[in-house]
Amino acid sequence: MIDEIKYKPIGIIHSPFKKLQGIPIQPTAAKGIKGTVQILPEYVGGLKDVEDFSHIILIYYFHLSKKTRLKVKPYMDDQFRGVFSTRAPSRPNPIGLSVVRLVGIEGETLHIQDVDIADGTPLLDIKPYVPDFDTREVVEIGWLKENIHKLPSAKDDGRFKK
Repeated sequence: MIDEIKYKPIGIIHSPFKKLQGIPIQPTAAKGIKGTVQILPEYVGGLKDVEDFSHIILIYYFHLSKKTRLKVKPYMDDQFRGVFSTRAPSRPNPIGLSVVRLVGIEGETLHIQDVDIADGTPLLDIKPYVPDFDTREVVEIGWLKENIHKLPSAKDDGRFKK
């Protein structure tokens, strides 16, 4: 078994969100919010053909999450849940994933929209979003079934920073 895995950021995500409070908790609640991704020069060659996709998946490090918690109270619920049944940032490996709209690319800068990510977040990887690959028929959404209606107004209240 591998004890430790190390990743090196390939870029930095920039958004209007300078602090956790007020960040929409999912990209669908962040409709229209613009941001950029600054790719480090040594990785710019990997952007070839990315401009042909309308949406991309950003995989990033929750750098503002300070504690690992195995039970968390999600933003849209008032009960404690197992962290693996949530998208909370206080995870054993604080990795986030967001599907964003790619508006354009200028050199090392990706212009994106529908951003639900804190400013200065380290980017670990980019993958193209392909509905035929990434969309599944969903039958059950667990505890979220009773709370999904809260998503459009759900914002980060900062509870996972502590």
